[in-house]
Amino acid sequence: MSDKPKLLNDKTQGPRSLFALVSLSIAVGVFTGLIAASFRLLLHGADVWRTYFIVRAHSWGVPGFILVVLSIALIASLAAWIVSRFAPDASGSGIPYVEHQLRVGWFGNPLPIIIVKFFGGLLAIGGGLALGREGPTVQMGSGIGQLIGRVFQRNQNECRVFLAAGAGAGLATAFNAPIAGAIFVLEELVGSFHIGITGATLGASAAAICVSRFFLGQSPDFRVPALGFLGFGVYSASFALGVLIGFLGVAYNRSILAVLNFSSRFTMFHGSVRAAAIGALVGIVGWFAPQMIGAGDVATQSVLDGKILFGALAYDFFLRFFLGPFSYATRAPGGLFAPMLTVGAQVGTLYFMFCAHFFPYLNATPQHFAIVGTAAFFAAVVRAPITGIILAVELTGSFSLFLPMLIATFAAVATASLLKDPPIYESLSETR
Repeated sequence: MSDKPKLLNDKTQGPRSLFALVSLSIAVGVFTGLIAASFRLLLHGADVWRTYFIVRAHSWGVPGFILVVLSIALIASLAAWIVSRFAPDASGSGIPYVEHQLRVGWFGNPLPIIIVKFFGGLLAIGGGLALGREGPTVQMGSGIGQLIGRVFQRNQNECRVFLAAGAGAGLATAFNAPIAGAIFVLEELVGSFHIGITGATLGASAAAICVSRFFLGQSPDFRVPALGFLGFGVYSASFALGVLIGFLGVAYNRSILAVLNFSSRFTMFHGSVRAAAIGALVGIVGWFAPQMIGAGDVATQSVLDGKILFGALAYDFFLRFFLGPFSYATRAPGGLFAPMLTVGAQVGTLYFMFCAHFFPYLNATPQHFAIVGTAAFFAAVVRAPITGIILAVELTGSFSLFLPMLIATFAAVATASLLKDPPIYESLSETR
C-alpha cells in the first residue's frame, strides 16, 4: 500500500509507554494464540471428517455423489450467509479490512467480527473451500488487539499498534511461523520500522507461538528432509523460475479479481446462493479428488514428498490455480496464503521436472524448487518478498535455500512490477 499509517510518534513515546505497549502485546499474543490454535485444531478435525465422509459416500453411488455436492454447497452458503447477516466486514481474507482499519482507526465493535470469522471460517475452510486459515486468524488477532487496547483505555494510535500486533500474532499462529508474522506486519500492513511497533509485534507473535505450540507441537507445518546448499549452477535456474512465477502471479491476481467481478454481476441472487453454486463446484471436485479441496496442506505435503508424477501434478496445479479464486468469490471467511503456498510448490516442482528432463546435470531435488517456488509465488502475488522467504523457511525448516529464494523472489517481484500489476491486497481493498 502506498499510504501506510504512522502509528506512533517518536516524540511522544517514552520508555514507560513503550514498556506498556510491549507488555500488553504479550496479552494480545496469548489470547490470539489460544483462539488461533483452537481454530487450527478444529479445522484439522473438520478436514479428517470431510475426507472420511467423501470416501464413505463413494460406497453409496449416485446418491452419495449428490449428498456430497449438496452438503458442501449448503455449508458454503451458510458460511456466506453468516457473514452477510452478522458481520459483513468479516468476509473474505480480512487482511484488506485490517489495512483499512490501520489507516482510519477501528471505531466499530470487533467482537462480532471475531465470532463470525471463527465459526464462518470453520464452515468455509472445513467444508472444503480452497481458502487459507491465515485470513481468519489475522483478522481475529487484530480484533483481539483492538479489544485489549480498549479494555486498558489506550489511545487510538496505541490501539492501532495492538491491532497490528494481533494481526502478526494471528499469521504467526496460522503457520507456526513467528518471524514471518512479525515481518508481514512491518512489510505489508505498516510499511515501516518503528521500535514500538516492532517490539509489540514481536512480543505478540512470540506469546502466540508459545501458547499455540503447547497445543500444536514444535515441528514445522511441513515435513521436509534436510536439504543441502545448492551450487552456482542452480542460481540461473532460480532466476528463470522467478520470472515464470512473476507472470503466473499476475495471472493469479487477475483471476481472483475476474471471478469476483463475474460473481458480483449476479445481483439478482443473494450472496449465499452464489456461494452455494461455487460450493457445489467444489463438491464435484472433492468427489473425484478429496485431497484437492480445503486449505491445501495435504496437497502441499504431497508435493514436498516428491512422489507425484508430472501428469498428475500438472492436472492438480491447473485445478488448484482456479479453485482458489473461485472459492474466494464466495466471500466466506478465508484467506489466500495457504492456497498460494500450494500453487507455488506445484509450480516449483513442475519447473524442476522440466529442467531435470532437459538438463539432467542440475544438482538439485524437487523439494528444493518446491520451496523456492513457494516463496517466489507468494512474493509475486502479495508483493511482500521478505515475508515470503521467511514464511517458506519457517514452514519447512529449510535454512539452506535463502539465496535461491532471494534470487527467485527478486525476479518474480520485478516481473510482476514491470507488468504494472498491483499487489493483490491493494486491488482487493479497492473493491471493498
